[in-house]
Amino acid sequence: MDEWTIWLILAAVLGIAEIFTLTTVLGLLGVAALFTAAAAGLGLPVPLQLLVFAAASAAGLLGVRPIARRHLRQLPQSQRFGVQALVGKTAYVLREVTGQDGRVRIGGEEWSARAYDETLVIPPGAVVDVIEIEGATALVYPRE
Repeated sequence: MDEWTIWLILAAVLGIAEIFTLTTVLGLLGVAALFTAAAAGLGLPVPLQLLVFAAASAAGLLGVRPIARRHLRQLPQSQRFGVQALVGKTAYVLREVTGQDGRVRIGGEEWSARAYDETLVIPPGAVVDVIEIEGATALVYPRE
């Protein structure tokens, strides 16, 4: 069996393993094996093929490393979703908000609301910040 065929089979095996593990490393090694298969097809001897494989693997890792570091440095707060993504947003009071009830508009949606400080009464038309979400009720505090 030709050497380039062996590298091509290795690339396929690594590619399939990548699909099941989602580790990125196996995919990078699979791509390096493809480059090495091309080098073997050109007739390079085995020691140079191994050098091509090592260089392609290192280049892949060096190319992916900055992207991985950027993802690791992201703040978890920027990855909030669902109703928790509403915390910190600005809302507009539609109906007077007290410690018991009220209505606000958050990003085009109407929500039931309560004042975060139960002693506050927030009049209609006021701008408030969403402090917390409890179930389907926004706890809000007036903006100053």
